This record gives sequence, structure tokens and C-alpha cells, in this order.
Amino acid sequence: MFHKEGYRIIMNTFILVALVTVLAEYKIFIEWVKILVQISVLVMLILVLQFFRNPKRTTPKNEKNLIAPVDGKVVIVEEVFEKEYFKDKRLQVSIFMSPLNVHVTRYIMSGIVNFSKYHPGRYLVAWHPKSSELNERTTIVVENKRFGEVLYRQIAGAVARRIVNYAEEGSQVVQGEDAGFIKFGSRVDIFLPLKTQIDVQVNDLVKGGIQTIAHLP
Repeated sequence: MFHKEGYRIIMNTFILVALVTVLAEYKIFIEWVKILVQISVLVMLILVLQFFRNPKRTTPKNEKNLIAPVDGKVVIVEEVFEKEYFKDKRLQVSIFMSPLNVHVTRYIMSGIVNFSKYHPGRYLVAWHPKSSELNERTTIVVENKRFGEVLYRQIAGAVARRIVNYAEEGSQVVQGEDAGFIKFGSRVDIFLPLKTQIDVQVNDLVKGGIQTIAHLP
């Protein structure tokens, strides 16, 4: 299964691969060069397909738990001052996604979307300390009675050129459902209330929509 945000890219890549393969067959007369070209475009197609894969996952819904919004590696777990929305101290958990990870963003919890804003910006590598402030990004705040407000920020990486965000202010969202997509490399920052118990550590690998990353005591 592939994510709908990849349908056009997948189709265009397939057409390009087919065209290059046929042209190489009839226009390149050095056998090893022809084979190299055909294998190269086939590898490109495989990489595009794996990037836009969207595996079906069943979220174990629990109002006391927060689930990982994306697949990837935990790169930050620390107390910080969040200055865009809360303007106070929060617990930050950041997950970095390599091009090999599933890039679907899922809602970390059920609730009401109180804030959703897109910020154009630069394309620093996603693990750069300033990427959360300078890169293309979206900021989304979801609220429920159990946790209050939780903020997550989709951040584009050095290769990404488009962030897709489905969260609309005032809408009711469900934990684990599709919240968006970040194309070609990215990071997600999550800002939680200080009372939250964090269940992951730096360098942990997490699965979006399945794994609990935090809970209330």
C-alpha cells in the first residue's frame, strides 16, 4: 500500500523508468552501459516506492498514552522553552526520519486541533539544531482532557520540499490516524507537559502509530 501523496510521483517515476529502459535497449550499443542504465533507473523506482509506502497499522488507542507520530530514531529528549505557541517550558521529544523510514505522520493522541500553522523556510539537514526554527515546517496543537495541549512540529529536511498537513483548526482527530506526510527526509518535534512520563530515550528506534512514547503517571 502506498500513500496518496506519492501517487503522482510514483506514476511519473514509472513512466520515466519505462522510457529510459526502452531507449537504452535501442539506443545504447555497449552492453554493460545499457545494463547499468537500466538497473540504475530500476533502483530509483524501488527507492521511490519504498519511500511512499504506507503500511496498515492498528493503533492500540489509550487516552493515557501518547504514541509515536512517525517511524524513526529518537534524537532529542530534554526540557526546553517552547517559544512559538506555549511560551513556557515543555518536554521535547524529537524523532529523525531517514529516507528509508515510513514518512506518514500520525496523530499522537485524540482530541481537538487548536492550532495549525505552516511556516515557509530553509532546508537545513533535519538534525541541525536550528532546523526547528529555520526550516520549512508546520506547527500543530491538539488538546484533550487528559493531557491538555500537545504540540507536534513537522520539519522538512535538506532534501524535502513539501510538507503535507491534514490538521485543520477546530477539527476532531483520532489517535493513530493519518495526519500528514513529509516528502524526502524530515524530523518531528513533540512538546509535552512537564508532568508527562517519557518512555523513550535518545537513539531508540520507534514505530509510528504503534509504539508508546509517553504516558501520564
